[in-house]
Amino acid sequence: MRKQMTTPMVLTGGPGSGKTAVIEHIASLGFHCSEEVGRQVIQSQVEQGGKAVPWLDKVAFRDQMLSAELTHHAHFADHEETVFFDRGLVDIYGYSLLESLPVPRYLIEACEKYRYHNPVFLFPPWDAIFTNDKERKQSFAEAVATFEIMQTAYRHFGYTLVEVPRAPVNDRAAFILDLVIR
Repeated sequence: MRKQMTTPMVLTGGPGSGKTAVIEHIASLGFHCSEEVGRQVIQSQVEQGGKAVPWLDKVAFRDQMLSAELTHHAHFADHEETVFFDRGLVDIYGYSLLESLPVPRYLIEACEKYRYHNPVFLFPPWDAIFTNDKERKQSFAEAVATFEIMQTAYRHFGYTLVEVPRAPVNDRAAFILDLVIR
């Protein structure tokens, strides 16, 4: 029997650290999951010929991610079961810090208002599984920097972080679920 949660669980870390593979595995076990909004925004913008992608307009990209993440929160607001988020609002705050973008008050207010279950699961950089694709263009060094800024961002908003061990996908998912479903 699943423990009922009133707040979503979030998985964060740098790009290419295995978050999405673990989220997909958790979804295959019947849990509700919210996809990473950054990837969705990039795909949508590329299809539309839009400029809200990180290599053209970082502020527009950040604002599109915020809008999409707030939509995800509204979609899952009435769920009584555990919902796992592939990144969250605080990641958008962290992205702003990473890219030295001005941090608007409405982003801080969203991070304060829409809370995640504590602890947050943090995926460390893992060179052995890191790859690029058409949406992920960062280097491994940028992935490490993202990991570090996400630690800072989540701690800034009062979260405890649990580092997910480098292991096969099913073991990583089991590690998370064991802590969530106790």
